[in-house]
Amino acid sequence: MDPDSASSVSRVPHGGDGDPAVVDFSANTNPKRPPGTAAAYDAAYGPATRYPDDEYADYRAAAADYVDCDPSDVVPTAGGLTALRLAFGVTVAPGDDVLVPEPSFGEYDREIRLQGATPVPVAHDGILEADPAEYAAAVVCTPNNPTGEAAAPDDLRDFLARCRAADTALVVDEAFLDFTDDPSLAGKSGAIVARSLTKMFGLPGLRAGFAVATGGLGDGLDAARPTWGLSVPAAAVGAHCMRQSTFVEETKARVAAERARMRDRLEADFEVFPSDAPFLLLGVDGDVDALLAHARERGFALRDARTFPTLDSHVRVAVRLPEENEALVDALSAFA
Repeated sequence: MDPDSASSVSRVPHGGDGDPAVVDFSANTNPKRPPGTAAAYDAAYGPATRYPDDEYADYRAAAADYVDCDPSDVVPTAGGLTALRLAFGVTVAPGDDVLVPEPSFGEYDREIRLQGATPVPVAHDGILEADPAEYAAAVVCTPNNPTGEAAAPDDLRDFLARCRAADTALVVDEAFLDFTDDPSLAGKSGAIVARSLTKMFGLPGLRAGFAVATGGLGDGLDAARPTWGLSVPAAAVGAHCMRQSTFVEETKARVAAERARMRDRLEADFEVFPSDAPFLLLGVDGDVDALLAHARERGFALRDARTFPTLDSHVRVAVRLPEENEALVDALSAFA
């Protein structure tokens, strides 16, 4: 991290509403948890009285099975954001330029600036066509947040090949990829993959995730990761969750069906962006503040997407449980 840059970088707005009186559609987390999660957390209480085993062998093995890579290429992290910080920390230096999609997750910009580097925005749907030469790194978010579309796997692999040829590290944020059937880039040469357990498993407060990279990139990530960087409960619960394949498949099917049903109804009143993720971006033809207030008065928190660059009249809504989704769509239709 560049000390001269730290004081000039601000915090980034995110979704998430702690008001128990509203249903939170502003954060894209699964409202369900895998069976046995609470028991796994409770069982970690005793071992948590000791330091974690810094090798995290069981967690690495579960993560490797989850994304189909070698366990030695897995780097445990306290959430996907820590994986991103490590990725930029080992690839970006002060004065460098980094390609980033826009609009997309605001933490890319922040983390790059903390390294003393400059994020160079490219339209989110055109970044795979950009020339990665002369950049220290390039970032792809798939599916992209907040727009929702996943990168075409063949196009992403082609972009990775061009990044390798240009000696540009490709940082791939796959926080929502497990809601799709697309293959991960985990274990591919030249790529650093960042994964989060927050979204699929509905545990944002646990802070569990991992990075995957091979060769020198992987060695750099593992050397730079904090010692005991993943708590005992996070490692135990994370490993348990990643082995719940039935839960993952059921969640994917539910989200896909509910997303399509919500889209069919919302398209009558809003511009609905194509999405492969557990959320929908809506273009609002009217007063966004009034829509947010209308939803809250009826018990729903939405994500004000105007905080994302290039979005000036948009909200993002998560895909939750069927009865919750139905109630939200009724409320939004009444506003329109």
